[in-house]
Amino acid sequence: MASLPSVVVGNTLKLESEFRKHTSTSLPFEKRNFITTHLDKALEPVCLDFREALSVIKDGPNFESSVYVPLLQECIDKSSISGTQLIHGHIIKTNTHEDLFLMTFVVNVYGKCGAMEDARKLFDKLPKRNVVTWTSLMSGYVHNSQPELAIRVFQEMLEVGAYPTNYTLGVALNACSTLYALKFGQQVHGYIVKYDIEYDTSIGNALSSLYSKCGHLDFAVKALWRIREKNVISWTTAISACGDNGDSARGLSLFVEMLSDGIEPNEYTLTSVLSLCCIMQAMSVGLQVHSLSIKLGYESNLRVTNSIMYLYLKCGWISDAKKLFDGMGKISLITWNAMIAGHAQMMDIAEDNLSAHRSGVEALNFFLRLNRSNMKPDIFTFSSILTVCSSLVALEQGEQVHAQTIKTGFLSDVVVGTTLVNMYSKCGSIEKASKAFVEMSTRTMISWTSMITAFSQHGHSQQALQLFEDMRLVGVRPNQITFVGVLSACSHAGLVDEALKYFEMMKKEYKIKPVMDHFACLIDMFVRLGKLDEAFEFVKKMDFEPNEVIWSLLIAGCRSHGNLELGFYAAEQLLNLSPKDSETYVMLLNMYLSAGRWKDVSRVRKMMRDEKLGKLKDWSWISIRDRVHSFKPDDRSCPPCGEVDILLGDLLEKARPLGYESKGSLEVTDERDEETTFSSIHHSEKLAVAFGLLNTPNGSPIRVMKSISMCRACHSFFKFISILTARDIIIRDSKRLHKFVNGHCSCGDFGSLL
Repeated sequence: MASLPSVVVGNTLKLESEFRKHTSTSLPFEKRNFITTHLDKALEPVCLDFREALSVIKDGPNFESSVYVPLLQECIDKSSISGTQLIHGHIIKTNTHEDLFLMTFVVNVYGKCGAMEDARKLFDKLPKRNVVTWTSLMSGYVHNSQPELAIRVFQEMLEVGAYPTNYTLGVALNACSTLYALKFGQQVHGYIVKYDIEYDTSIGNALSSLYSKCGHLDFAVKALWRIREKNVISWTTAISACGDNGDSARGLSLFVEMLSDGIEPNEYTLTSVLSLCCIMQAMSVGLQVHSLSIKLGYESNLRVTNSIMYLYLKCGWISDAKKLFDGMGKISLITWNAMIAGHAQMMDIAEDNLSAHRSGVEALNFFLRLNRSNMKPDIFTFSSILTVCSSLVALEQGEQVHAQTIKTGFLSDVVVGTTLVNMYSKCGSIEKASKAFVEMSTRTMISWTSMITAFSQHGHSQQALQLFEDMRLVGVRPNQITFVGVLSACSHAGLVDEALKYFEMMKKEYKIKPVMDHFACLIDMFVRLGKLDEAFEFVKKMDFEPNEVIWSLLIAGCRSHGNLELGFYAAEQLLNLSPKDSETYVMLLNMYLSAGRWKDVSRVRKMMRDEKLGKLKDWSWISIRDRVHSFKPDDRSCPPCGEVDILLGDLLEKARPLGYESKGSLEVTDERDEETTFSSIHHSEKLAVAFGLLNTPNGSPIRVMKSISMCRACHSFFKFISILTARDIIIRDSKRLHKFVNGHCSCGDFGSLL
């Protein structure tokens, strides 16, 4: 690598300021006044004709080459390639193309206008070049998302013995950041260390950004501390680095130090800090940042306001977020998207499924308000709202959004297409999910994985495995999640040999290290087949300790196949993990209750009290004609409760001759601590399904959401109901999707045991 002369060290080159400096001093006052007067007239908005401006230059007295600079600057402002080419041609005609400063500026202008081929051709024809010329070409490549070419030019520059400036090195580091080229970036860093210029602000900022993007947070922060004169960009880069690398608390500490250092934050600093507050749900800090933003005059800044609003949503301050939203004078699409995405994310962090449902409905309401405004949704809007429809099992609304994506031309986008596949799958329509996948013009690995997972969840194992082979055939490389879908498909179908073959393929051919989900799929398969000994042996072979899911699977299998001894052993292992999920404890309680192990029942109850776990809240809801109807066990508040009772009683009588047995069972209810013997006829999902049967057209599917997992009795009941009513019954409980069709469930009758 070429040496950096001492005369360059410490000098930070700023291209455009350098150009302006030449422009302002290169002409005598009289000549400059004459020419710029005519140029100003020619460059007025009403007559922005480069040919006219050039004719003024041609017809005027002798002139200096710098008179082209205002015209070239106008080309940058207007991104006019044709204007640049016209001026370039005129420069050649007037024989001023030998002026290196001017031709370097033309290279810079071509780059700013996106014409890198023209920039490179001009660069190659230059008889001589200086560091500004090399840096202009590099900057152009970085500006036009061609960082690999920028690095190539940097290497060419060093090979011919040219000396980079601080600005050149900063451009090279930015190219490395874009490419995540850590090794080459470290070589550039070594060059910088050699000449002791880490203290330079622009270089320090670029180094901090490089190490942040490459996942080396400590080095990014060290680069900050080495900067002598830290500016707002320096601090903001380091604060953002903390957020990007999962250390939000450190980012907030840096923000405090920045304020102590007397540096005033800008809008990018504030949005970065508010993002950290979102991640940590640090509402108290967020409120202080909100106050600071008002003090600094950012109360009407769209970026800052959106970030504050998103923070309020993330922390559950719904009314405050809406107040902020309603108080905004001008609402941009970004703001609408923030409100919709914020409510969508609230569904993931809600305390219970009912709260999540309310957040989802609110997101749909905001989407409806957006459509009534003059703004049109974009790809981010559609992606968020389709995700909401997935979570709500809101097929009708999802279909309306699908139609809107076709009308607005966003259906061809791979993100929207993949989200549609997920939405239809989670709403229980595997046929429409498959159709959406087939109609995608472009498919990514995520698209293939989504469809494979959809087939697997709906019990279409052979289609899932065939699609996986098609994916491999077209050269798309699977990832960890893809293999979870594949192994799950094998589990549903009981394909032991195939499952073990794919498990080995994942490890050896694709070098993917198995994670807990992969082992869970294989254990699930052994348990379904009643091969409990093999399942426990497989657990022993795992490289890490089994989690709650693994032990819950084993307990469910032991209960199903009557091996209580192994079931109690698995239960002890599960209790040793001190699980935080109420449903896990209820499963254990019911197992101990059915076996009459009263000491264990008392022990589990004590653990639940010690963990301060709330009781299970059994709620179900169904959406009919855009109205949500919710139910709880033995609910007498629903308007047609008499009709619902009559229908359920009638269905029960018709199901018994077909083989259904309604057994009272000793289980734990959600309202009392005592165990009670009761019939499950009035569980919330039964009421919701019955209400749906009474209020929807014959033949239409019934879609219900349930806050906790479904019991075995209800699961068995719905299989018979799907036969008696000739309806598809789709129930999404807290564990999985159950689709009952003609007496069969997509879970393979195992999901109800968990």
